[in-house]
Amino acid sequence: MRLDGSKVVVVGMARSGVAAVELLLEKGAKVRPVDQKVRHVPELSLAVEPQTDAAFRDADLIVLSPGVPVDLGVINHARSRGIRVIGDLELASWFLQGDHIGITGSNGKTTTTALTGHILASSGIPVQVGGNIGRPPASMIATSRPGQWNVLELSSFQLETVETFRARIGAALNVTPDHLDRHYTIENYADSKARLFVNQRDGDAAVLNADDPICRAYVSRGAAKPVWFSSTETVSPGAWLYRDQIILDGEPLMRAAEVPLRGLHNIENTMAAAAIARLAGATPAQIRAAVATFPGVEHRLEFVRDLHGVSYYNDSKATNVDATLKAIQAFSSGLWIILGGKDKNSDYTLLAPLLKEKARAALLIGAAAGKIEAQLRGAVPLRLCGTLDAAIAEAHAGAGSGDIVLLAPACASFDQFENFEHRGREFKRLVRELPN
Repeated sequence: MRLDGSKVVVVGMARSGVAAVELLLEKGAKVRPVDQKVRHVPELSLAVEPQTDAAFRDADLIVLSPGVPVDLGVINHARSRGIRVIGDLELASWFLQGDHIGITGSNGKTTTTALTGHILASSGIPVQVGGNIGRPPASMIATSRPGQWNVLELSSFQLETVETFRARIGAALNVTPDHLDRHYTIENYADSKARLFVNQRDGDAAVLNADDPICRAYVSRGAAKPVWFSSTETVSPGAWLYRDQIILDGEPLMRAAEVPLRGLHNIENTMAAAAIARLAGATPAQIRAAVATFPGVEHRLEFVRDLHGVSYYNDSKATNVDATLKAIQAFSSGLWIILGGKDKNSDYTLLAPLLKEKARAALLIGAAAGKIEAQLRGAVPLRLCGTLDAAIAEAHAGAGSGDIVLLAPACASFDQFENFEHRGREFKRLVRELPN
């Protein structure tokens, strides 16, 4: 649609919303920023209005930030009046130059996106990285070029409002229950992720986890060629794990032990990134060399400190139960695990068998502490700590040499922190301040 002179309401003034406002102003639109919390946004020259029906009264277009539910009453009222509603990803895709690689999944998106970008950049292939990983898509337009890959980490919130966005290469890593407080059912959640593939055409590629039944089913959602990855079986074309070797398109790529990241899930992320990078033009030798130099991702099984033989790890990005399970699986025993935060209608009983096997104690914080305590009672010693600093103090007092203190909360962070990054930074600060 033509934006010049159009009246556009942007909902949600976090990073993505601010970037969308700036893009729309550049394109000549008459922009009205609205937010649930009316506040001054230093980056904007416009005043932020309250999120009421009146704010949408004369809009030609509504752009939602990823954090804004699509079924809000004010949004439904506007939609019923025939106003078009899109998300910031759809808006940005109208102007982003180059081809897109879209990566989604319940877990592993950030690591796989960052690793894919690292491989392509190390291979001399023009690339920029953004999306849910940090740079909003609208902020990537100024640096986009023809012949360049835009590697985008994409959440279900970004994908549920897609209309025309097309990924030349789309990837689904896994789909397990998450964000059920917003999507309500696993079917709705899976359908949101499936929108990554619906606009793909002949000549495009869909990189799918052959071990995940929901991901396997995405093969029927678009016209792309399927490319697989698996840690349990031989697949073609794609990448799989055979004993201690990662195989790519039938040829040995590298030993699993050469991947500088903990856990089987990170081997799977590496196979997905390798398959994507191969499709984008990287050679197997370039992929192998780049993986070996990958530094990892902040807040994802990030080693923080060793203190008197006790190792501290920050996995604040483990915001759902499946991510926490994968974090636990990366260690053998002796875990003091910090759980809790804002509940997302999750089932924490799934953690019980692994915690019983590997954990010395679970230290519970935040609004979900009571629910977690009720669901894990009897599986592992539980300590109701309330706050992150109290949980770290409890672990510091009880852990002995060889033990692991792991922040892997299985919850969102918004009850006590601004976001998972804030929670992870606070964990690292508190751990580094522990006395020798």
